[in-house]
Amino acid sequence: MQLTVLPLLADRMEGEFDVFDTLFETLEKNKERLQDGDVLVISTKYISNSQGRIIDITGVKTSKKGYEISKKFRLKPEIAEIIIRESDEVFGGIGGFVITSSNNIMAPNAGIDKSNAKKDKIILYPTNPYLIAEQIRRKVFLELLIHVGVILVDSRLMPARIGTSGVAIACAGIEPILDMRSKKDLDGNPLKVTFQAVVDNLATIANHKMGEGAESKPFSIVRGSGAKLTDRKIKPLEMAISPDQCVYVRGLSNPPKTQG
Repeated sequence: MQLTVLPLLADRMEGEFDVFDTLFETLEKNKERLQDGDVLVISTKYISNSQGRIIDITGVKTSKKGYEISKKFRLKPEIAEIIIRESDEVFGGIGGFVITSSNNIMAPNAGIDKSNAKKDKIILYPTNPYLIAEQIRRKVFLELLIHVGVILVDSRLMPARIGTSGVAIACAGIEPILDMRSKKDLDGNPLKVTFQAVVDNLATIANHKMGEGAESKPFSIVRGSGAKLTDRKIKPLEMAISPDQCVYVRGLSNPPKTQG
């Protein structure tokens, strides 16, 4: 089966709402139906909106540490304060950007976003994204008696690359990683450390069609992906490694010593 991506045009929602109900309304308006084996990709911003994870920065009180981060990285004090609250660790940064980690997700500014938000409002990452993905997967099965994978996607800057690509913040019902160790390359050499990031690859494909601006396509159906679906509960650590195991973080934290 050929891989196809079907982005779904949806209404812009105000306030908290039920993502599952909105999904089925959106499917009906787009005259589409989910099929067994599909992978449903949903924007994390849409999930965050449904949870009311939007903050008015004018009401944020800044701590001493918030002011320190604000001054060091040239950010508004309120933004710096929210970054601290949303982060488990701050690694450093440059003017306007703080590199952080939260729940083993590394992102500039703790993933907070000002796009598609009204003035003085910012959108945070969703709460319990893996639980949300699993709940949507189960509801689809109970309603339609079909198995689908669910991916919550965000856009992300890649090291030393121009532009953003998609990244899976959470998933459910789909094996996130394909272990290719012991398989052979074209020359017959065994692969020793290769893992294929299945859900991140699908997230990028879907994100390309969903868009980054005013497209209003928070849902996308990926069909014919060949990804392995599963009923087991996916754990967050299956998709991420700790920063101290990341080659980029370790490499930049331990520069080579120069000979004097």
